[in-house]
Amino acid sequence: MHQANRVTRVERATMDTRPSDHDVSDAYIYLLGRLLVLRQEQVDFRFEGFHWNHILHRDPGSVNLRNPDLDIARSEAWIAVDEHSATVLHLPEIRDRYYTAQIVNGWGETLANINERTFPDHPWGDFALCLEGSHPAIPAGAVRVDLPARKCRCVVRLELGTSPGLATTLQRQVKVHAYGNPAVASTLMTPLFTNDGLPGAEIFEQAEQILASEEDRNPGMDGLQRKVRAVAGALRRDVDERRDFDKAIGQVAWPRLARRIANPGVRARGWIRPKAAGTYGEDWLSRTATNLSRPWANETSEVACFSNGTDLPLEGARAYTLLFPAHDLPDSHARYCWSMIAVDAADLRVMPNVKHRFALSSHSGLERGRDGSLTLFLGPARPAAAPDANWLPTPAGRNYLLTWRTYGPDAAIRDGAWYPPSVVWSGLPRGAA
Repeated sequence: MHQANRVTRVERATMDTRPSDHDVSDAYIYLLGRLLVLRQEQVDFRFEGFHWNHILHRDPGSVNLRNPDLDIARSEAWIAVDEHSATVLHLPEIRDRYYTAQIVNGWGETLANINERTFPDHPWGDFALCLEGSHPAIPAGAVRVDLPARKCRCVVRLELGTSPGLATTLQRQVKVHAYGNPAVASTLMTPLFTNDGLPGAEIFEQAEQILASEEDRNPGMDGLQRKVRAVAGALRRDVDERRDFDKAIGQVAWPRLARRIANPGVRARGWIRPKAAGTYGEDWLSRTATNLSRPWANETSEVACFSNGTDLPLEGARAYTLLFPAHDLPDSHARYCWSMIAVDAADLRVMPNVKHRFALSSHSGLERGRDGSLTLFLGPARPAAAPDANWLPTPAGRNYLLTWRTYGPDAAIRDGAWYPPSVVWSGLPRGAA
């Protein structure tokens, strides 16, 4: 009964001659989620050197990316399949380090993770990515993985660990190639834009093409798609509506989206953990916010991410500490590794510092206290009591954010019961203003 009433309310709202500002906001944010992935597809093929069913290996440890993961080697590919072909993903034998090949659809939804946990009987080797219901020939010994979409994104992540050279060698052994000759539909060309210059009501001019470019199989999306079509129809009937719709987008949709990015989930101990990541169900608002701020986010079962939030940046001139008691060390919650980075609050990039050190992690050679506890230090100068390895330098005069990642999180993290300890202000370093 509740489900039926909810759908009826959505239908009634979208049947109005002129959609309300709230309906325009819903329609815009929902459609933007798909448009952001289409934008990435265009950018990758026009400017980043991508080709269908070929893998591109990123240089590990790059500090030039926004909110980078400095402990992971990353490789990426766009996958195309059809009824008569498959795409083969080859993973080398990888032991004693985190890895996964994440397959993501055109809405930013994770379709599969291929690794030792999800395929324990075939953790590496050949995987034949196939369109659901198709019957292509696949290589002998390959494990078939069905995909509901003809186009997907593949992101392979591999832990650098204590032997980055070996990790890079393994990364270069990851291969992708078409097995057959897939027919690839042309990329839907849409106007390009930046995150600082999001489009307005003009995105509804291509609403039908955007919706038709890939099916959204998540539950509860029919009502939102009706809202999209209602707004698009109103614009076709009366172009003068654009001004009012742009106003609704600027005053309702954009602030709503910004609030979700700034506060994407539950806050505890000063940290925020997204309420949804990788797979979103009916939470289309979180999906669009994630596609805008950190595309290709993976599921919490693979990696748990925490941030102190854009609304509470830390000051580079101040000194802070994080204290882990001996019975609750971060290593005890990670099957593989964890890391913490500091990024500039304005552009989300790591900041130059005197040590050229941009992260603290399970591979940093951290020193524990006499009682077995672990303290991490942040600030422009190393406190006298701080082991050098435990200090993350921060530049005075700049505000920054922290990002915490745990790969292979334990049940306490997955269930939302564990957060990193509070970041505590320990005063101004000697000589600081």
